[in-house]
Amino acid sequence: MTIKEVLDLIARHTREILPGLESHQFTPSDRLVDLGANSVDRAEIAMLVQESLGLSVARVELFGPKNIGELAELFLQKLDSTYHPHQEGINLSHRTSGD
Repeated sequence: MTIKEVLDLIARHTREILPGLESHQFTPSDRLVDLGANSVDRAEIAMLVQESLGLSVARVELFGPKNIGELAELFLQKLDSTYHPHQEGINLSHRTSGD
């Protein structure tokens, strides 16, 4: 998944919670609070994005990002840290030099 895909996911869920932003062109520097999202809205947006990505991020970590670009980076970092090739049937530990 790319940063743009995560940003698009954040934008999609933000529009679900704040329908008045249907025509808004989201940028990484957008801040949810500046777009009219209250604390409950922001929590719901973060929850929806996490569900879509199959992630569970500690609530305290969600206070760090200052804008949706930083939030997308946090989610992407969490996605990268949860991906392990051996979980998908790829096991390189038994590979020999003759393979």
